[in-house]
Amino acid sequence: MSRSGRDPDKRVRKTRGRTESSRRWLERQLNDPYVKQAKADGYRSRAAYKLLELDERFAILSRAKRVVDLGIAPGGWAQVVRKKRPKAGIVGIDLLETEPLDGVTIFQMDFMDDAAPQRLEAALEGPPDLVMSDMAANTVGHKQTDHLRTMGLVEAAAWFAIETLDEGGTFLAKVLAGGTDTELLSLLKKHFTSVKHAKPPASRKGSSEWYVVAQGFKGRS
Repeated sequence: MSRSGRDPDKRVRKTRGRTESSRRWLERQLNDPYVKQAKADGYRSRAAYKLLELDERFAILSRAKRVVDLGIAPGGWAQVVRKKRPKAGIVGIDLLETEPLDGVTIFQMDFMDDAAPQRLEAALEGPPDLVMSDMAANTVGHKQTDHLRTMGLVEAAAWFAIETLDEGGTFLAKVLAGGTDTELLSLLKKHFTSVKHAKPPASRKGSSEWYVVAQGFKGRS
C-alpha cells in the first residue's frame, strides 16, 4: 500500500516479444477499477458498466422485452440485460466467437452480411423494442479512415433499427468523438422523439467513444 492508503499502480515490465502498445494496454487493464469490478461482479467486460450507467440516466432497459445486441462479444451488455430484464428475449451477433449465455441467441457472423438482419429478426418473437450496438470497425491506424469505417457500421445499425423497431422503441449505439454525423443525426431525429449523446463515466477519459441514445421510435408510416 502507498502512504495514501491506495494500492500503487501495477507496472508491466518490457519483455522481448511484447510491443510497447500491448504493454501499455496490459498495464491499463491491471489498474482499471472497472476491470476489477467486472471480475468481482461476474461480468465479462468493463463495458457492462457503460450500459448500466446509460440505463441509470436514460432508463434504456426499463421496458425492454425484445433486444438485439449488435457486436455482442464478449457478452457484457447482454449480461446486464439478463440481470435487469430476466424475461426479455435477447439475440446478438458478432464476428468474434462469443461464449454461450443462458437465454441469449448468438450468431457468429458479419452484421453486414445480407442474411444477418433477417436471422436476427427471426430469432425474436416480434419486433425488438431495443436495438443496441457496441460495434466498432477494426482500426487501420488512419483516423479519418477508422472514423468512416466505424460510422458506416453505426449507420447500418441505425437503418436496421428503423426497419425493425417496435413503435416507442430505443436505439443505442457507440459513436466516435464528435458524435453522430450530421446526416445520420438528421435521420435519427426524423424517426425518434429524443436523440441525445452521452459519455458514461465507465468510458475511459482518453477514449474517443461516445454513445448516441435515440428514444421514442415514431414508427415507419
